[in-house]
Amino acid sequence: MKIDWDVPVVMDDGVTLRADVFRPIDDGRYPALVSYGPYGKGLAFQDGYKTAWDIMAREFPDAVANSTNKYQSWEVVDPEKWVPDGYVCVRVDSRGAGRSPGYLDHNNARENRDFYNCIEWAAAQAWSSGKVGLNGISYYASSQWRAAALQPPHLAAICVWEGWADYYRDGARHGGIACTFRKNWQEMQVVTVQHGLGERGPRSSVTGDLVCGPETLPPEELKKNRADMWANTLERPLVDDYYRERTADLSRVTVPLLSAANWGGQGLHTRGNFEGFTRAASKQKWLEVHGGSHWAPFYTDYGVKLQKRFFDHFLKGADNAWKRQPRVQLQVRHVDRFVERHENEWPLARTRWTRYYLALAERALSTNPPGGKASLEYDALGDGLTFSTPPLKQPLELTGPAALKLFLSSSTSDADVFVILRVFDPRGREVVFQGALDPHTPIAQGWLRASHRRLDPDMTLPYRPYHTHDVLEPLTPGKPVELDIEIWPTCIVVPAGYRIALTIRGKDYEYDGPGATLSNMKNVMRGCGPFVHDDPIDRPEKVFRGKVTLHANVEQQPYLLLPVIPNE
Repeated sequence: MKIDWDVPVVMDDGVTLRADVFRPIDDGRYPALVSYGPYGKGLAFQDGYKTAWDIMAREFPDAVANSTNKYQSWEVVDPEKWVPDGYVCVRVDSRGAGRSPGYLDHNNARENRDFYNCIEWAAAQAWSSGKVGLNGISYYASSQWRAAALQPPHLAAICVWEGWADYYRDGARHGGIACTFRKNWQEMQVVTVQHGLGERGPRSSVTGDLVCGPETLPPEELKKNRADMWANTLERPLVDDYYRERTADLSRVTVPLLSAANWGGQGLHTRGNFEGFTRAASKQKWLEVHGGSHWAPFYTDYGVKLQKRFFDHFLKGADNAWKRQPRVQLQVRHVDRFVERHENEWPLARTRWTRYYLALAERALSTNPPGGKASLEYDALGDGLTFSTPPLKQPLELTGPAALKLFLSSSTSDADVFVILRVFDPRGREVVFQGALDPHTPIAQGWLRASHRRLDPDMTLPYRPYHTHDVLEPLTPGKPVELDIEIWPTCIVVPAGYRIALTIRGKDYEYDGPGATLSNMKNVMRGCGPFVHDDPIDRPEKVFRGKVTLHANVEQQPYLLLPVIPNE
């Protein structure tokens, strides 16, 4: 292939970004796959994310087969697997990152406009067919929702692979509770490749060029050249223009799209793909859901073939099998495997939405309301309470979103509620899975700060509460309030003899076993990966170390709403 390094792409405000362009040897006009992001286009996957690379190469050898892997880069396509099939791959360092100068402020309107400009730039090049697609994981996926909402004229299709859509609800503040991921992410994965690191930064293993640009700026100047994501999150407990600017208007996403979610992406890589699929205005849209690690499925033969069928159809006009592709492709999760199944809609039309009532005295889940009056107290920062079904008499499939209704009081003016949906085998051992990042991920999770309990009546669905997060309603100590808690979509076929359990507590879930580490993550992962909520400023002990009480009576029965899929 031909490679054009560091091609200038001039933005509408005069700032020049830099792109690497990988294109076929033969002259001609080809569709382009454009990515725009902050991880440094010159930094090799193997160098920047060594442990993730080693795990992928070991466990998914097809992900690295049939390529020299010289041009592999974190979360974007491998050009060696795309250019020979008649695509141009364009990688742009986002403003302020890698070899692109400017002020680094993630996901804001300026960055969204830059992405729009890059799309239109690619369409105007001599090698371009005029059709542009977007592809990539996580950051390179979430930005697609916002770019597509701007409706660039030459954008023909997007593949959003594990990409959040709502900045506030999908990642920054789960249920109103600040998630420390973005603080650690900026320090570990972005500041390390900020434009201006120069000689203090890495060099490309292919070209030998400085990944972060030719000039070396002092640390104090680099700090002035970037926004502080974590400070902005702490200073803004409620949804405001800052979050809205970084959240896609899905009603304006009209381009054909393939949205790929991860069952194990609790915390960042699940919710946005389901919301994007269901709420985007696109008439041609598809949903794919898989399990396993955050990065590997994108690069495997399974992932690449799916992506190529989609883009061949919409960027090349290929009369291929995509015409017959069902709108929903699920890798249905069993305790020991995944089984592919095709569906027509999401949530599944045949879902039997089933209430499992919380029997407080017995700490049980039952499809029959227990009746009577009861209460149960727990220490907010303790292990909480776990409610369980009896061993199942027959297999039970849960596929879809879930919700929890509680009646709760606190000894203080607020309470953070962490909800974990779990499965235990006949010997009492918890069934956990390789999540997007953490190898010991539970079935599903949900979060809500009680003072954020107000619902949006227009957006709320019985199985997906939607909170406004625009007003604080402090608790009166000892006085119960009604809470509706969203639990992110999940899928599990629970075998006979196993139990379904629900844990309610005031802190993050922790796996009862050894933690895990990744070279690009700051914290040891103990079940939630990097998506934890432990900042003392956001969660002062005088408010969140209280006693929490669950309540039930004949008129107010707490229950867990589960998406039961009947056997066919």
